[in-house]
Amino acid sequence: MDRADLIRSISASQDGLITRAQALKAGFSRHDIDHLVAVGRWRPLARAVYLTQARDGGPPTRQCRIRAAVLSLGPAAHAVFGTAAELHGIAGLPRRDEIHVALPGRAAKLARTSDSAIMLHQLEHRPEAVVRVNGIAATEPRLTVTEIILRERRYPAVAVLDSALNRGLLTTECLATIPALIRGRRGAVAARGYLAEADGRAQSPLETRSRLRCVDGGVPPDALQLEVRDDDGYLLGVGDLGWRAARVIAEADGQDAHGTPEAAYADRRRQNRLVNAGWTILRFTWQDTLHPAYIPHTVRAAIAAAHSRRS
Repeated sequence: MDRADLIRSISASQDGLITRAQALKAGFSRHDIDHLVAVGRWRPLARAVYLTQARDGGPPTRQCRIRAAVLSLGPAAHAVFGTAAELHGIAGLPRRDEIHVALPGRAAKLARTSDSAIMLHQLEHRPEAVVRVNGIAATEPRLTVTEIILRERRYPAVAVLDSALNRGLLTTECLATIPALIRGRRGAVAARGYLAEADGRAQSPLETRSRLRCVDGGVPPDALQLEVRDDDGYLLGVGDLGWRAARVIAEADGQDAHGTPEAAYADRRRQNRLVNAGWTILRFTWQDTLHPAYIPHTVRAAIAAAHSRRS
């Protein structure tokens, strides 16, 4: 395999990226590399990391940028905090441009980066606590979640826990081991409260936020992912949040899950079946969760109206 083929092979497994060290090992000279950069064949994406023409010429993907940041900081570097959660597919944190990377001890002090988006942390992690996600080194799910809930406020912290549980990246047994890991650490008291509120039945951060608004407003749902069936056992629909005695269901309408015409048609058919069966359907968006009183007030009014109709 000639050096060009070798570079293509390496970059194909790295989101189109090649490091300077890899290029030198493949037989390129420093002059060759500098020339490829000068003529625009290779694009510097991080310190000594280049995006090659193996890509389609568009802007680098988020994963590509994260990989470049980790590669640029050496073999001990690994993604942490929200960046690690992003790689694992754990939702719940606000979308941010920062890329959080950790290095142990002295390596962090000696490391240099000119990219303001790269947040470098001096952290010691055991080798078994670091895994590879699509080839990128990152803290394993339990440690990732543990470090996040010590740093974040209640709503995003609980949403992260819910997401990790829902995706099967954490089990309830695994969750039960976290209090011992955080004992005595800054933020541990609040984090233990977040752990108590976690529920893996929530399928999105919006569902988590809607549930917490209801809890805070004194109308907690008594069921999540509530299945409603007719007298013959036919499934009429599944509600995100449910109040069974009042026959009230609240739906968290996220754009990703409900934004297509097909999803809208399915939602309407399901809602019609549930309404005809005597259920009240409420629908909430992310914007609704930004107002603390709105969701619990609306739920409370629906419950009161349901009881009034039956009295």
